[in-house]
Amino acid sequence: MSKESPNLLFSIHEKFSGMAALFRERVCQDCNWSTPTFYRKMRAKEGRGNAETSRQSAFLSSAEKKRIVEIMDEVYNTFWKSAIKYRTPR
Repeated sequence: MSKESPNLLFSIHEKFSGMAALFRERVCQDCNWSTPTFYRKMRAKEGRGNAETSRQSAFLSSAEKKRIVEIMDEVYNTFWKSAIKYRTPR
């Protein structure tokens, strides 16, 4: 059992930070990406038009997009369930 911080704001901020880190870790693991690849793909822009832009639009496959959304749902649901303690009176 982990010790909770008496500072509610700090505690909630830590939960959100952890959620972002968990999302990144899960995507990297499931998609077999390194952390730099995750950030590179996150910064890429989808575009239409010339050849250079068309190459950029293929930075995520349909399967990767689907799995990323599934991971988002899983991480969000875990976060939501774990945050119930903040919504109930103490």
